[in-house]
Amino acid sequence: MTETLLPALFVLVLASFIGFEVITKVPPTLHTPLMSGSNAISGISVIGAILAAGEKNTNLSVILGLIAVILAMVNVVGGFLVTDRMLQMFKKKEIKA
Repeated sequence: MTETLLPALFVLVLASFIGFEVITKVPPTLHTPLMSGSNAISGISVIGAILAAGEKNTNLSVILGLIAVILAMVNVVGGFLVTDRMLQMFKKKEIKA
C-alpha cells in the first residue's frame, strides 16, 4: 500500500500546484471555455463515483459512493449552469420596436 500511496500523493500535490498556477494565469476572456472544459472533465468523477457505489463491498461503501455520485452531479450541473449564465452575458440583446 505504501508503494502506491507515496507516488499518488506526490502526483496529487504536484497537480494541485500546477493547476493553481495555470488557473491564476488565465485571462478573464478565457474563463468560460475553460470552465466548460473542466465541467466536461468533471463527468469522469461521476463515472468513478458510480463505479465506487456499484462495488457493494459493504453498506458503507455503497452509502459513500451514493454521496459521491450526488456531489459529483451537483458539481457538474452547477458548473454548466454557471457557464450558461456566463454565455448569456455575451449574447446581443434584442431591441423590441
